[in-house]
Amino acid sequence: MKKYVISVLLIITVITLGISCRGGRHRAENSGQESSQELQRPLGKQRGQQKRQAVGQGFGNRAQNRNAERAWGPDTVVELSAEEENAIEIETVEASYKPLRSQLQALGKVFAHPQRKAIVSYAFPARISEIHVLIGDWVKIGQKLVTLQSEEVGTAKSDFYKAMADFELAKVNHERQKRLFDRGVGAQKDFLSSEAEYKVAEASLDAAEKKLHVLGFSEQQVKQISETHQISPIISLYAAISGKIIENNAILGAMVDQTTEILIIMDPSVLCIHADIYERDIAKIRIGQEVEASVPAYPGETFSGKISFIGDVLNEETRTITVRSDVKNREYKLKPGMFADINIILNHQSEALVLPIEAVLAEKGENIVFLKVAGKYIPQIVKIGVRNSGYVEILAGIQEGSEVVTKGNFQLKSKLYEDILKKGHVH
Repeated sequence: MKKYVISVLLIITVITLGISCRGGRHRAENSGQESSQELQRPLGKQRGQQKRQAVGQGFGNRAQNRNAERAWGPDTVVELSAEEENAIEIETVEASYKPLRSQLQALGKVFAHPQRKAIVSYAFPARISEIHVLIGDWVKIGQKLVTLQSEEVGTAKSDFYKAMADFELAKVNHERQKRLFDRGVGAQKDFLSSEAEYKVAEASLDAAEKKLHVLGFSEQQVKQISETHQISPIISLYAAISGKIIENNAILGAMVDQTTEILIIMDPSVLCIHADIYERDIAKIRIGQEVEASVPAYPGETFSGKISFIGDVLNEETRTITVRSDVKNREYKLKPGMFADINIILNHQSEALVLPIEAVLAEKGENIVFLKVAGKYIPQIVKIGVRNSGYVEILAGIQEGSEVVTKGNFQLKSKLYEDILKKGHVH
């Protein structure tokens, strides 16, 4: 009996242990399957959903912030009494399509035109003996500017006169030997010798004349020197271009040489504007395109010109190239060194929905217009594009034919905020 009881207990223990092991294995298999399924889900898809949710939340937050800052919504209407309407004198225009040139804006700087600027200097040591102009003076081409004394000039003139005398003597001797030889009374040896001396003298005179030209004397001045026979170390410097003296370093008695910039002349009627154009816009630029420039010193004024040079090297740091425009300097208002905003008129025209510039008002980083609908006025946000000839391109916000306020819109804006304050019980 005792053995029977022990056998039964052993059988129960074995069965219990087997059931427990199978349950553990089943739970482990289920846990492993769940982990495997979790790992098999597309990771990119999870991240994409998270990113789209974040972008959507950010966009919603920005929209809510803009609506909160604006203090008026799409249903806001401004109503005027008959007296207010007459007092404001509102004028409107219909939005319409017009040919509008595309423009490219850039920031530039004004420079003197390289072909309309001249530096007055002298290539040899000299002393300033006379000054004939002052800084700010207008000069014409060929006008006398300064007079110098130079030992080189005196020596060159002396050599020129000696070469002239030697040439005249050699010429007379050659002609005399030629006559004697032709008559048969002169020796051929003497004739050939005189001919050689004549050619040497002619070459020496030519060299002396060229030395005067190197020193700065013109053909007319050399002719005068040959006629006067006056040995003087004086030479005058003349204006190479017509323009204005913008720098004067001349001092009486001062020594100058090839490194001294005695005077600087500039013709300010045409100046250059150098602008940096980004790499993405290079294909839009052409030589000869019209430009309109404006400077802070003269708001509302524009200066017209054309592109004359497009750089060949890209600045690797800023990813830009330099474009030079020749601009007419009306009334000499532009000054080298000024910063300028330029609008490059691109060569193609397109039809665009436009409004007069005065119809668009700035409003907290946005642009608004007032639409007239059934005798009431509705503020409307618009997106603008290029500006040209008093018009601005409307990219979004209104349709063709919309009646838009062009005069009195500032008063309507004031009335809009007055109504908002009243509704908020702010007095």
